[in-house]
Amino acid sequence: MSGLVANAPDTPFLAVDLEVMNRNLERTATSAIERGLALRPHAKTHKVLEIGRRQLELGAVGLTVATVAEAEVFAAAGFDNLFIAYPVWATPSRAARLRAVAERATVTLGVDSVEGIAECAAGLAGSGVRVMIEVDSGHHRSGAQPTEAGALAAAAVRSGLQVAGVFTFPGHGYALGGRAQVAGEEADAITRATASIEHLGIDVAVRSGGSTPTMADADSSVLTELRPGVYVFNDAQQVELGSCTWADVALSARATVVSRSGQNAIVDAGSKVLGADQPRWVTGGGRLPDYPDARIVAMSEHHATVRFLDNTPPPPRGTVVRVVPNHVCSAVNLADELFVVRNETVIDSWVVAARGANN
Repeated sequence: MSGLVANAPDTPFLAVDLEVMNRNLERTATSAIERGLALRPHAKTHKVLEIGRRQLELGAVGLTVATVAEAEVFAAAGFDNLFIAYPVWATPSRAARLRAVAERATVTLGVDSVEGIAECAAGLAGSGVRVMIEVDSGHHRSGAQPTEAGALAAAAVRSGLQVAGVFTFPGHGYALGGRAQVAGEEADAITRATASIEHLGIDVAVRSGGSTPTMADADSSVLTELRPGVYVFNDAQQVELGSCTWADVALSARATVVSRSGQNAIVDAGSKVLGADQPRWVTGGGRLPDYPDARIVAMSEHHATVRFLDNTPPPPRGTVVRVVPNHVCSAVNLADELFVVRNETVIDSWVVAARGANN
């Protein structure tokens, strides 16, 4: 497949293959329904209103967002069920913003400490904002220990907050191998947290987890809800993890070969287009799916150096190639708009409405 598309802007730009994206959305929605799980996709991946609406059309119960600012963007556009999936520190100014969002939508936010609960209670009492207790299932980022969930839920109830349930992020599934084990650790953490809360007579209506690499192995006898994000587009990380194939990758940067030297080609998409994420286990700074043996070996702000094997000459100068970012969420957050492609023709563009909504 060529990287060249009709009606396209100058390179570099981000292109979304509409057919592939729709297939990803439909497959995941169908799987969730068949497994009896609610789907609450993480909108931080796409940040696009049109995509969020399509996810709801396919049965999503609402959206997950990463920040209060993202919640503001989606609530203003009519999305009425939003979960802010991190421990929100509800300062007076942030609490005022959350109250305003709660006038438009059902809002749930994460908490993982007594102090965070107290801050939320002080600023959000009577607002209708609910909380979910976050527990650590092995990623060791945020989240309380599962056995502490009951004490936190009790503190929330005493503070006048409604506890909607528990959640975790199995982020350690973003590593080669062991995805099934990580999903098992997720189920164990949620099970122990649920028991800790229910032992105090508090109902746990929602048990939320899941990520794109682990969702296929998520335990539907424990979880009630999945929150994948990257699945909408997929990316080079997901391919290298084995959770999808190149045929499932819907978003790529289109870049032009602007220089050549030996076995290296220089393309006009660097870290300001592709993002800079490069975990130790990936094989480069992104991938070129039409040149599976090529590797991005260096990246600057506006250039990427692509090395080709000895028996594969680099493409001629002026060639437009597809470059798949390692981490699609970061790449999208760098773009003002995504160009929608069908049959290698740009047919539409979508504004990245929540771009930069980081606070």
